[in-house]
Amino acid sequence: SAAGAAALAVAPAAGLAIVDYDAVKYLGGTDKVDLNNANVQAYRQFPGMYPTAAGWIATHGPYKQVADLYEIKGLPDNVKDTFKKYESQFVVLPANEAYFIDRINNGMYR
Repeated sequence: SAAGAAALAVAPAAGLAIVDYDAVKYLGGTDKVDLNNANVQAYRQFPGMYPTAAGWIATHGPYKQVADLYEIKGLPDNVKDTFKKYESQFVVLPANEAYFIDRINNGMYR
């Protein structure tokens, strides 16, 4: 019908998600979080991480190893202490363009 065709014409296109991304579990679906690709919201599971400490992670990087967190210029000691508390829960995988770009707002404000 013409109405159906018109509705499809104005509907937003689907995003280009990587369906078979092996490390999707580290984007907030387990107790481990990938520093390079997880959205800032993934850190909510760790008390004290969100929003401040998580924001420091998401606005810097990419990281080559977890220890790189402690090299962020201007990082307050209390945030370093929070990172230390949870560093065994962090993993570092290569930055994936599809996820790295959305670490702060998850595509909500494009």
